[in-house]
Amino acid sequence: MSRIYLETLINADIQTVFDLARNIDLHQQSTSKTNEKAIAGRTSGLIEENETVTWRAKHLGVYQTLTTKIISMEKPNQFTDEMQKGAFKSLHHQHIFKTVDNKTLMIDIFHFESPLGIIGRIFNTIFLKNYLKNFLLERNKLIKAIAESAANS
Repeated sequence: MSRIYLETLINADIQTVFDLARNIDLHQQSTSKTNEKAIAGRTSGLIEENETVTWRAKHLGVYQTLTTKIISMEKPNQFTDEMQKGAFKSLHHQHIFKTVDNKTLMIDIFHFESPLGIIGRIFNTIFLKNYLKNFLLERNKLIKAIAESAANS
């Protein structure tokens, strides 16, 4: 199983960052390069515990769907989503939020496993891990920009 760990320090309050991180509309905005759209389950607004969302996006030249479910949530400190259906063998994304010096530290712990055994592991190492890391960094950059803009207005 592959693991991506990211920390993003955001000059905004924890509740604002928490809500932006679970905002379906913001996620679609941050993934415009892959034409990602919420097509079933919660399709706009703030996703809540036990809700699902099905995404349709073009990755690596192919349209794919992925259904995830929020399996735990402790407002405003954490939520975790897990793949219910999709191309991965498994996908588990923990979102953690901590207040540090009047700022918010947003932590992503993203575990995933590709299908196809050794071929999938090689693909993860050579390409997929970096692709997914950049995908998450793009999302986090938008969360940071919107949160800090709101905090300064």
